[in-house]
Amino acid sequence: MIKEENTKLHNFVFQMLPWIIPTAFIILWFVISEAGLIPTYLLPHPVEIAKAGYTYIFDTPGDAPFAGRFLSDAGASLIRVCSGFAVAVILGIPLGIISGRLVSVRKLLSSTVNGLRSVPGISWLPLAMIWFGIGIKTTIFLVALAAFFPIYLNAAAGAGQINPLLLQAGAMMGVKRLRGTFAILLPGAMPHIMTGLRLGLGISWAYLVLGELTGVPNGLGAVIMDARMLGRIDIIIVGIIIIAIMGRLSDQLLTASLRFCFKSAGRMS
Repeated sequence: MIKEENTKLHNFVFQMLPWIIPTAFIILWFVISEAGLIPTYLLPHPVEIAKAGYTYIFDTPGDAPFAGRFLSDAGASLIRVCSGFAVAVILGIPLGIISGRLVSVRKLLSSTVNGLRSVPGISWLPLAMIWFGIGIKTTIFLVALAAFFPIYLNAAAGAGQINPLLLQAGAMMGVKRLRGTFAILLPGAMPHIMTGLRLGLGISWAYLVLGELTGVPNGLGAVIMDARMLGRIDIIIVGIIIIAIMGRLSDQLLTASLRFCFKSAGRMS
C-alpha cells in the first residue's frame, strides 16, 4: 500500500515537472510587479496581461483595440506556418536521405547548403519582399527556407548512419528498394529525422513573426507589430505568450503524429 502511494506521488511529481519553471517565473513576475521594482511601461502587471489576453481572445471585435482578433490572427499564422513547414519537409527529407546515402549528392549539395544556412534570415527579407511582395508568399518563403536546413541536415545524418549491411540483408531476403526505404532506412533514421522536424517547426514559428512584421493585415506577428506602434506592451507580451503556447502544442502534435505513424518514433521518449 505504501509502495503504491509512493509510486503515485512519484508519478504526480514527474507530471508536474514541466510546470515548475513557468509557475516560478509567474510568481517572480507577480512579486516584482507588486513591489514596483520594474516600471509598468516596461513590464505590465500579470493581471493586466491576463485582462489584455482575455480582451484579445474573447471580446467582441470592435469593442476595444485588438478585441476579438485571436481567431483570425491565429488562423492566418497557422496557414503560413503549416504551408512553409510543409514545403521544407517535402524538400528537406528526400534530399537529406539521398544526400546521406550517396556521397556524390552530399558533395554536390554540401557547400551550397552550408553557405546558405549561414545567411541570417533577416537578410532574405528585403529580397523576398521584392520577389513576392508583402503577404503570405513572403512569409511562406522565409518559413520554408529556415525550416529546410535542420530538416535536411538531420535527415542526412540519420540516413548516413544506417549500417549498409541492414539494407543488404533486406535485399537478400527479397525486400525491394522502395520497401526497404520505408521498412529499414526511415525507421533507422527516425530519431534524427524527428529531431530535425521538431527543430524546423520551432524555427518556423520564429520566422513566421519575421515574415509578418512586414505589414500584413493579420497574424500574430502583425499583432505584435501593431501593438509596438501603439505602445501596447501588454498586447506584445500576450502575442509572445500565444506564440509560445501554439508552438508547444504544434510540437506535441507533430511528435504524436510521428509516433502514431512510425514505431521507431513511438519508442522515443
